[in-house]
Amino acid sequence: MTIVYETDLPGLKLVKKGKVRDIYDLGDCFLMVATDRLSAFDVIMPDPIPEKGKVLTRISLFWFDVMKPLVNNHLITGDVDEFPEICKPYKDVLKDRSMLVKKAEPLPIECVVRGYISGSGWNSYKENKTVCGIKLPEGLKESDKLPEPIFTPSTKEEQGKHDINIDFPTAVKIVGKDRAQKARDLTLAIYRKGLWIADQAGIIIADTKFEFGMIGEEMILIDEVLTPDSSRFWPKNTYKPGGSQNSFDKQYVRDYLLSIKWNKTPPGPTLPEEVIENTSRKYLEALELLTR
Repeated sequence: MTIVYETDLPGLKLVKKGKVRDIYDLGDCFLMVATDRLSAFDVIMPDPIPEKGKVLTRISLFWFDVMKPLVNNHLITGDVDEFPEICKPYKDVLKDRSMLVKKAEPLPIECVVRGYISGSGWNSYKENKTVCGIKLPEGLKESDKLPEPIFTPSTKEEQGKHDINIDFPTAVKIVGKDRAQKARDLTLAIYRKGLWIADQAGIIIADTKFEFGMIGEEMILIDEVLTPDSSRFWPKNTYKPGGSQNSFDKQYVRDYLLSIKWNKTPPGPTLPEEVIENTSRKYLEALELLTR
């Protein structure tokens, strides 16, 4: 098993090192490499999660294909044998954890959709019965299914800072009315389709976030799609509203960090071996359920 915390690919131009992905500029396209880094509360943890980058890549490839009837995406290929010659020396590192993607201009908002009330949405609901300006019914319990999925965008903050939930009018101010409406409509359509497919696999996708980019006037799906990093994945067979849920995602790590009362500021604490192993197992289980 090869663990990749960060990449070093001499001869390739590194243009961005995100929370999880390292992006290289190959001229007419980008090389996107999913590492085994994990971020929680917008802080990168010091310990890698084995197999995580491969899981994220394989799940994203699965969803990009599934969602093509709804929206085009930035994927060129995830087959390392089809990568340019300059990538060949790094085949062992790149295999199963990288994609060649089209260059797109990312929208400067996170497109979040919630089908269940949890996380920051639950915290907001407890305060004033709203999430991102959307009024919700009285009497909801934590993890309850919402009457309809809701679009709850957020800002994109610099690494180490927390994204801020915003209402739809604020999203319109940031990206413009037409793009905000298009992003909202695509977000809800992709989520509904993903929710149904995951349900057949025994997974509830409680909420998720998408990234969209522009190529000319066309809005396309970019980055990752419906992964345990960008979504809350709950086992359907243990779902019970009224509290937090078992999960196949990094909520397990968040729960550990909350239990030790970490202050959510860098640097992240060292994770116990048990937390690392269990997180890796959860990610692999989600992959197996979705793609079997």
